[in-house]
Amino acid sequence: MNDRVYPSSKQATNGTAANPAFPATKAQLYGASRPLYRPQPNRHRYRRSCCCSCCLWTTMAILGLILLAAIAGAMLYVLYRPHRPAFTVSSLKVSTLNINSASKLVTNINLGVTAKNPNKKVVYIYDPITISLLTNDDIDIGDGSFGSFVHGKKNTTILKASITSTNQELDNTSSGKLKTALKSKNGLPLKIKLDTKVKAKMGALKTPKLRIRVICEGIKATVPKRKSAATASTSNAKCKVDFRLKIWKWTF
Repeated sequence: MNDRVYPSSKQATNGTAANPAFPATKAQLYGASRPLYRPQPNRHRYRRSCCCSCCLWTTMAILGLILLAAIAGAMLYVLYRPHRPAFTVSSLKVSTLNINSASKLVTNINLGVTAKNPNKKVVYIYDPITISLLTNDDIDIGDGSFGSFVHGKKNTTILKASITSTNQELDNTSSGKLKTALKSKNGLPLKIKLDTKVKAKMGALKTPKLRIRVICEGIKATVPKRKSAATASTSNAKCKVDFRLKIWKWTF
């Protein structure tokens, strides 16, 4: 008995077998609906590189200016050889220096200071000079001032001023120290502090104003007897000149 062959229910198309059709999965549907990813440029990195470049060029510009200033300063020093002015205490006469019963200080002192400019090519131009007369314990004895003046080349100028204090109140500690010092046979040690601003003129060039402080120490004063003024000892007095540079809140 011969077997019968029954044809398949799915017919071949164009001589090839057709692939079965299955529904799309969730992953395929999600991938078809998602837009194509395009990488964006990194803006933060660009801004960071710009900041670094600006900082670098600013630093180089500042260093260049400092180098030019140093070269200019060196050239001025070689050409003019500037030296600091010198100050000495030429005289100090005490007419009145006493403390009354109310611990108030009364002072009348005549001061003479000699200023010397040792430079041949530099002129100093001074603003008014404030004077503070202090003890070694920094007790303020009196105040005064010198007027502004122009200090010429190789010039010596004598400055004179009156230092006064009327009914200046002292605390108990300062009053006790000052009374003891005034009774001492060795005299009352004093120091003078001068503060001003000065600029230098070298030919047609003028520098900006700089702060200058002069401190003179080694002065010994005595209380005057009767009506004659007492001359203080200034033979051992020495003055130190300091230029003071102020940057914002700091003073050098």
